Amino acid sequence: MSLKEQFDTAVAESKQLPEKPDNMTLLRIYALYKQGSVGDAEGERPGMTDFVARAKFDAWAMLKGTSQDEAQQLYIDLIESLK
Repeated sequence: MSLKEQFDTAVAESKQLPEKPDNMTLLRIYALYKQGSVGDAEGERPGMTDFVARAKFDAWAMLKGTSQDEAQQLYIDLIESLK
């Protein structure tokens, strides 16, 4: 199975985890997903009043420079560890 197929499978499995991960893990899942599917974060950082969007953007931006393949593999590994 290709890395992309494994990534897509992990994305589907992430919606069926036995228990909801903590907020920091959820941010990591989001950031790795975005980096693996889109690449480096672009656009303006959300304002201070939008705490959730700002936290998501910051988590994603911290992965700047990580290749999409590496982010996909890290995502797959993280989801596997949560099963």
